[in-house]
Amino acid sequence: MFSFRLSPGIYRVFFARKKMNFKELHYAEHPLLLCNVWDVASAKTAEKLNFHAIATSSSAIAATFGYEDGEEMSFDELKFIVERISASINLPLSVDMETGYSTDDQAVVNHIKQLADLGVAGVNIEDSTASKDRSLIEAHTFAKKLSTIKEQLEKENLDVFLNVRTDAFLLGFPNPLEESLKRIEQYEKSGADGIFVPFIQDRDEIQDITSSTKLPVNVLNVTGLPDFNELQELGVSRISTGGSGFKYLHRKYESALVSAMDQKSFKLFLE
Repeated sequence: MFSFRLSPGIYRVFFARKKMNFKELHYAEHPLLLCNVWDVASAKTAEKLNFHAIATSSSAIAATFGYEDGEEMSFDELKFIVERISASINLPLSVDMETGYSTDDQAVVNHIKQLADLGVAGVNIEDSTASKDRSLIEAHTFAKKLSTIKEQLEKENLDVFLNVRTDAFLLGFPNPLEESLKRIEQYEKSGADGIFVPFIQDRDEIQDITSSTKLPVNVLNVTGLPDFNELQELGVSRISTGGSGFKYLHRKYESALVSAMDQKSFKLFLE
């Protein structure tokens, strides 16, 4: 179904410039505002508005293809949209790989290699299972998986930023701060380049996370999250929109359609 005309070598050379400053953006004076996209149009909008980098949203892309989030879609389908986005913009691109689209470590490495060949600068990989009954993977097991991935990427001289997502807050885990701190310590030792803690929002807990690691900390746009300036003061390095932009757009579209039907005219779409 999907075809890729350019060779991996050509992609690697053509898009190398996109990766050059991606890691450095996480250590800048201000947090990296990461616009999460789901197609070429949303990516081009982010580029037009001078975002410094973009990332895919797994939930938004899944919805676009008619799937639920959680690796219901195939890796080839993900790769197809990543290819189109990467070929259409000049911004560094990070890809949400969920758990890597495989339980086999070498297969995950191979997937990352394929994305790197498309010019991808970074990936997200998470420590919970990709299923409807999502649960945390045992910390030591995931840390070992992460070490294997990092070692293989370094062996093949692939410079891909590994943003490791830990899901204790997202899953409502008992004592999520304590669990996250324990995991972050292990993941930092295992080769993570950054730490992503979605659904954290309390100021003191954010401060505890950022103070616990030398790695850049990524937070997600959720209700109650402090604004950009306060997050900077708390030591946050990266702020992601996640799937919220996609959901907002479709709420507005639905509302506009309701108005159009009430007005018995589609003229509002021409405004």
